[in-house]
Amino acid sequence: MVSVGQHKNIELLSYSEVEEVSGYVGNFFVKVRKKARYVNEDLCTGCGLCEEKCPASKIPSEFNLGLGTRKAIYRPFAQAVPNTPVLDREHCIYFQRGKCRACEKLCPRQAIDFEQQDEFLEFEVGAVILATGYKLFDPSGAAQFGYGLDDVLTGLEFERLVSADGPTGGKVLLKDGTSPQRIAFLHCIGSRDKATHEYCSRVCCMYSLKLAHLVKEATGAEVYEVYRDMRAFGKGYEEFFNRVEHEGVVFVRRGEDVEVTRQNGGLLVAAEDVYSGERSELPVDMVVLGVGMEPRADAGTVAHTFGIGCGEVGFFTERHPKLAPVETASDGIFIAGACQGPKDIPDSVAQGGAAAAAALDMIDLGRVEVEPITSFIDEDVCSGCRICVGLCPYSAIEFVPMNGGGVSRVNEALCKGCGTCVSACPSGAATQHGFVDRQIYAEIEGALQFRPEARL
Repeated sequence: MVSVGQHKNIELLSYSEVEEVSGYVGNFFVKVRKKARYVNEDLCTGCGLCEEKCPASKIPSEFNLGLGTRKAIYRPFAQAVPNTPVLDREHCIYFQRGKCRACEKLCPRQAIDFEQQDEFLEFEVGAVILATGYKLFDPSGAAQFGYGLDDVLTGLEFERLVSADGPTGGKVLLKDGTSPQRIAFLHCIGSRDKATHEYCSRVCCMYSLKLAHLVKEATGAEVYEVYRDMRAFGKGYEEFFNRVEHEGVVFVRRGEDVEVTRQNGGLLVAAEDVYSGERSELPVDMVVLGVGMEPRADAGTVAHTFGIGCGEVGFFTERHPKLAPVETASDGIFIAGACQGPKDIPDSVAQGGAAAAAALDMIDLGRVEVEPITSFIDEDVCSGCRICVGLCPYSAIEFVPMNGGGVSRVNEALCKGCGTCVSACPSGAATQHGFVDRQIYAEIEGALQFRPEARL
């Protein structure tokens, strides 16, 4: 990230979001809202004095998933780029009560600016790459997994717990401050389940194995991997599975149903043993849920903004799953990473490189081939009803005011020749190249004139 932030050809806009996208391949106009962080990035040196002196503390840390705390002015995480804090106005004493401003008084660079407002930036670009990522499945809606009970964590929460810069300094501790003696990792939480998501999230098995390996390195706890099917599919993954097994991790294969409850001061994992068919119970001190991936909550909004499609589940849809995995139905817009579907880091990196290469190839070429069967509208016949404008799935039709009325026009750079406008046009003004009436009539006439006996 540091290299990206320092690259002369890259402008990094953190704490920003896309508000609007218009145009077409080679001529996209993007409007971005750069949110006010109330810190002047040009003046701030990232010394951290404002964070240190801020009296508003004990705010749940988003980076530590609520397991730790932060101040009202903070950096999202230690390696954040740029190394500039952001002020949380919802918890800032000045914004809530009209007094304090300690950070402003103590900042040696006078970088704090309480009057800062959101800024809107506009860009003209030739191509767009979407890499919006995913969100983890929230197990709080599935009571059988015990999430919400003390010492029942998700995989990412446990990841922060064992991290050296985490809330406990890397120590694996229960809520009462003691060390766990028995830890169970549950696989397929929110994946491969008809009640949640039927697809496999691909990463859960391997990150559960990684966390088990870290526990074995840092503690003497007994570790159990309660899994349905071990899907160690990647290069070197099966070897890592064998390594973790040799380290003493116990593997328990379960059926579809699993239940986590609190009993006798500890946790009890109840599941069906696949091999015996009997329901077994495993008493442990801590449970870690291997939650799966799902689309971001705003995936539909983002897809609509950029004019691309979403699948049934909600991940962005590629043009072709095998031949065009990074292209979308809208020319010039590419996707990369887990926004397209669940994938691990190596696959995300590979797809990111492929998307960048595809965008560069298109830009270097300097031209774009359009579909030969695009639609066109006869302006002499068009009544200006605008039905086609609202129905076009690619936003390829615009209404042009003319002589007190107006007509619709097709942008061939956006049109994909789906024919929706042609079938919906009440005046017959919309037609497709290659499918005009005289061509269709000629084909019908040729078929009717065909005589089988003439071939004898």
